[in-house]
Amino acid sequence: MILVSACLWGLNCRFDGQSRTNESLISSLRNIHIIPFCPEQLGGLPTPRHRAWITHGDGKDVLEGRSKVINEANNDVTAQFIKGAIETEKLATLFNIKKAYLKSNSPSCGVGKIYHSKNLVTGNGVCATMLLQKKIELISI
Repeated sequence: MILVSACLWGLNCRFDGQSRTNESLISSLRNIHIIPFCPEQLGGLPTPRHRAWITHGDGKDVLEGRSKVINEANNDVTAQFIKGAIETEKLATLFNIKKAYLKSNSPSCGVGKIYHSKNLVTGNGVCATMLLQKKIELISI
């Protein structure tokens, strides 16, 4: 089984209530069992919701308490992002996940690049960091 960011699979779970359906990904995984997931929803955030970003550092800094996730309404949503990562980790463990396809640049799922406000910087999202710590192969889409 493979984890796939639900927005890439066509589910309208992004902050703006939309998806980022990736037909090429769907086609390539047609005969593989996948689990679509959205860590922000698993963490209890609504859809739609305010756009959010990691204040400094990356997901590792958030998980270790050195940074926060703040939304554009200036609300601290760190706890929801951490809870979503923990719930995703439970899915990964339950289904013995070895690979995940994640939405690029996301404060949850970003691999290699995330946003600090409107600036794209090097780093991984909160959920991506948790999955990397479990030695899961991450592919950014």
